[in-house]
Amino acid sequence: MTETGEAVRAKILVSGRVQGVGYRAFTCRMAASRGLTGGVENLDSGQVAVDVEGSRNVLEEFLTDLKRGPVGARVTQVQVEWGNATGRYHDFTIR
Repeated sequence: MTETGEAVRAKILVSGRVQGVGYRAFTCRMAASRGLTGGVENLDSGQVAVDVEGSRNVLEEFLTDLKRGPVGARVTQVQVEWGNATGRYHDFTIR
């Protein structure tokens, strides 16, 4: 990583009205604009799962984006599980 800190991984579960409102595309844009790697996918439960890697301070800013969401979304909960970066991602994708 750079001077912004050591890479970490965040497994994020977003609840609320987050499917059918462009949430995955929003997440992908926000992650790419911050240089993060990983992916986002809809779950059968109606939640959105995000697996993302980058520096901790950039991920904290990214979480602020996720809590806000795109126009039309209504985020009720964001759960985060922190871990060690795997380095297996090279970009950020919608799954």
